[in-house]
Amino acid sequence: MERSAMNQDRQATYAALDAWIDQHFDEQVRFLQALVQVPTDTPPGNNAPHAERTAELIQAFGFEAEKHAVPAQEVKDYGMESITNLIVRRPYGPAGSGRTIALNAHGDVVPPGEGWTRDPYGAQIEGGAMYGRATAVSKSDFSTFTFAVRALEAVAKPTQGAVELHFTYDEEFGGLLGPGWLLAQGLTRPDLMIAAGFSYEVVTAHNGCLQMEVTVQGKMAHAAVPHTGVDALQGAVAIMNALYAENVQYRQVTSKVPGIRHPY
Repeated sequence: MERSAMNQDRQATYAALDAWIDQHFDEQVRFLQALVQVPTDTPPGNNAPHAERTAELIQAFGFEAEKHAVPAQEVKDYGMESITNLIVRRPYGPAGSGRTIALNAHGDVVPPGEGWTRDPYGAQIEGGAMYGRATAVSKSDFSTFTFAVRALEAVAKPTQGAVELHFTYDEEFGGLLGPGWLLAQGLTRPDLMIAAGFSYEVVTAHNGCLQMEVTVQGKMAHAAVPHTGVDALQGAVAIMNALYAENVQYRQVTSKVPGIRHPY
């Protein structure tokens, strides 16, 4: 009977959380629209303005965001323009009363490219869908994580442990100046983490990104005697073909762990 009562209480809490989220759906949509309307194209990677806007918006919810700006020279050397990572700490009991779970989402996004029929920063809603860069990945997670925590505090009212929101701005370039930088600086030490993604499965690692800049030196020659020069473009093609060949090799490497495939 005791276990049955606990299950009933748990189900009632879940239902109340769902109801809170439903009641605040329109507000969450407006919040996401405001996030999408501040561009975070990377490159060039000028992401600090979006962090400032995010901190301003969540302050209306009673959330104070710590602003951790990565040193400008470090960001420039990395190939971006500005990064300010945010941490929102929500403790629910005295230190050591429970574990801390971090919810991490990234605000940077690749440029929109061509072919858009709507403003990529307009956050226009049409037919039940929102159009805009990072609407899905990963500004939507800014909104879902924020409103999940608001629902948790309004309904479940936890009394131990803590939740941290990590809003970072280096996923497209590899994460070293985003979550990696926060950890390296000792600014956070969560026990558990949920990262933005589509599977939301338990993982032990994540594929990274290596940014390379290669200069191929050529030698000028007259078009009538091209053999007297060196074609830099032809040399670059050879490099690209070698990299593509590596992709084929990577597909031959598989893990013994079920569910983990090749590193391609």
